[in-house]
Amino acid sequence: MQSIAMIRIKRTYDPPARTDGRRFLVERLWPRGVKKEEMEMHAWIKEVAPSTPLRQWYGHEPERWPEFRRRYEKELSENEAAWAPILEAARKGPITLLFSARDTERNSAVVLRDFLERRVSRTKRIETKASRRGSSSAVHARGRTAMVSKGHHSARH
Repeated sequence: MQSIAMIRIKRTYDPPARTDGRRFLVERLWPRGVKKEEMEMHAWIKEVAPSTPLRQWYGHEPERWPEFRRRYEKELSENEAAWAPILEAARKGPITLLFSARDTERNSAVVLRDFLERRVSRTKRIETKASRRGSSSAVHARGRTAMVSKGHHSARH
């Protein structure tokens, strides 16, 4: 496992780079003008994108950005199955989240990147605490007990 996750974001219209690592399209809709056979990506994970009602409500209106972030993070926290594969890939090496919005600072990939980075750092804190306490210990993190034993993890709610 890497010491720091490298999670980048990039527009789908920008050319791929060797440093991108695994590339994940994180849009609900396919980007306009991009041929599927030309898109270099590991996976298209539609389910991790904001819901259609939330995406339509936001409409890339800058004044709605703070509320969009809050609502989208709530959706993400209720949909771990969608983002878990991306998080696992980030733990193994660099990844790039692909988005098609024109605004490179206020889009769903920015929110998703920040959300995933917090999860990676939270996991690293749990692993560090567990390794300090011995080979097997229970560590509490936000209402969840994580059993950490010689690199094996399971979570109980």
